[in-house]
Amino acid sequence: MPYRVYILECSDGSYYTGSAADVEKRLWQHQEGVVPSSYTFSRRPVKLVWCSEEVARYSDALRYERQIKGWSRAKKASLIRGDYDGIHEIVKEERKRREQIKKKPPRSRKSIGTM
Repeated sequence: MPYRVYILECSDGSYYTGSAADVEKRLWQHQEGVVPSSYTFSRRPVKLVWCSEEVARYSDALRYERQIKGWSRAKKASLIRGDYDGIHEIVKEERKRREQIKKKPPRSRKSIGTM
């Protein structure tokens, strides 16, 4: 059974990322508030703004979903727009920031009791 990863835009402007075999059915469940404890319940209505190509295994869809959930809002927005160059630029900037943090020398801590 094929699965897809999707992104919803909620009424408060936030994004929700999920995966399902039947995206239309899952969207309906989000819209109707079938699960009161879900993230989207109090953020309805929701709008489907992006959907992946089909993947054959649920484990692949779940891995992709978790990857996207870890992305910044800017990176998700680039994906939604289909701006893959934008995603690449964001990744380069993130990498650059991480490298700069690694290069900073640790702050020295004064020993307690050496006065």
